[in-house]
Amino acid sequence: MNALAHSDDSVLFGMSILPATNNRLQYAVAARHHDNSEAENVLWEARAEDPTCLPVYFALYKFYANSNKLERAERAARLALAESSRQAGVYSDWKKLSRDPQRKTLYASEAGLFYLFSLKALAFIKLRRQHWVEAGDILRHLTKLDPEDRCGGSVVLAMAKAVGALEFEFESN
Repeated sequence: MNALAHSDDSVLFGMSILPATNNRLQYAVAARHHDNSEAENVLWEARAEDPTCLPVYFALYKFYANSNKLERAERAARLALAESSRQAGVYSDWKKLSRDPQRKTLYASEAGLFYLFSLKALAFIKLRRQHWVEAGDILRHLTKLDPEDRCGGSVVLAMAKAVGALEFEFESN
């Protein structure tokens, strides 16, 4: 890595991130303006270095979504859901989770909240891919998993309604 790592474009990825992983993420943020392949490689190196670091997954799915590589963004979001559910001790399958009493523990941990944010991201990615039914299904479960709308899923839900992706209404309870 070179001087790009010390760009003014730094991002706060959280407090519980290893310095080496944070440096990789900062480098990737800076490199994306000059060399998307290099940024992508560094992001995957960061994941290999610390596969439990949730901000790495956020950086991956955001990088791919911003690059309009939506299939890869979806893969990264699914990896984020798998790791955050493991850390939170909940089902990774949001359909199972939305029917289970353990869903109420999602607000109790960073990993649980990250799960909700990643599920919202997956719904958004599905909308961008015009996978309306899947987006609607994810949003239906997200409203059950996040009744207080802490992750802002209502914004994606409003977008889905605005583009006509949802042909039905559903309740959050």
